[in-house]
Amino acid sequence: MLMRFVLALFFVSLAANAAFALRDPSLWAIPAMLLGWYVADMLSGAVHMYMDYRPCVTGVGLDRLYFYPGSRESDEYQAMFRAAMARINPLERLVYDFKNHHPRPDALGRRGVVRLIGSTVLAGALPLSLLMNGAAKLWPVPGWAMAGMVALLIGGAFAQYFHGTLHRAQNVWIVRAMRRAGLLMTPQAHQLHHDTLRRDFSTNCGWSNPLLNRLFALAYRRRWLRDDGLEPVG
Repeated sequence: MLMRFVLALFFVSLAANAAFALRDPSLWAIPAMLLGWYVADMLSGAVHMYMDYRPCVTGVGLDRLYFYPGSRESDEYQAMFRAAMARINPLERLVYDFKNHHPRPDALGRRGVVRLIGSTVLAGALPLSLLMNGAAKLWPVPGWAMAGMVALLIGGAFAQYFHGTLHRAQNVWIVRAMRRAGLLMTPQAHQLHHDTLRRDFSTNCGWSNPLLNRLFALAYRRRWLRDDGLEPVG
C-alpha cells in the first residue's frame, strides 16, 4: 500500500512538471528531452555497471542461493531466500538481484512494474520530481528545461522496467513503438552485454554505451572493477 502511494505521488508530481513545461512551449524542448533521455540511459548503465561488479556481502548465504541446484519454487529454497534477505539491507538486495539476473535473465521479465520501478522512484525519481515542482513554483524555470527533466524522470524511473522488457517475449504496444523509433534498445542489442558482462551496460536506449564502454575499460584496467565481484561468494 505504501509503495502504491509513493508511485501515485510520483505520477502526480511528474504531471505537474509536464504542465510547467507546457506553459512555456519552446522548440528547445526537443533537444532538451533528447538530452534528458540520454542522461537517463547513462544513469541506467552506470548503476548497472556498479551493481554488477560490486561484491555481495558475505556470510549470509547469498552464494548458496545463487548456485542453488534445485527448484527455486521449493520450500527449502524459499526458506533460505527469506533468511538471507532478512540479514541484508535494501542496497545489498539490489546488488544481489542484479547479479542473479545474469544466469536467469527471464526471471526479470516476469516481474511486475511496481516491483521493477518501486525502488528507483522512492530513492531518486520522486525526490527529484518534487524538487523540480518546488523550483518551478519559486523561480521562472524555462519550459525547455522542465521538458528535459520530465524526460530524465521518466527514463530514470522506468529504467529497470525497460530492462525487464528486454527479457520478455511480449510487451505493450508503447514499448514496441519506442523500439521502432530508437528510443528503447532491442533485446538483440542488450544480448551483447550478457555475452560478455564487460560492455553495453545501459538498458534504456543504449545511446550512452559507447561512452560507458570506455569508462568501464578504464575502470577494469585499473582494477577498480574486478571479476570476483560478479558472483556472490561465501
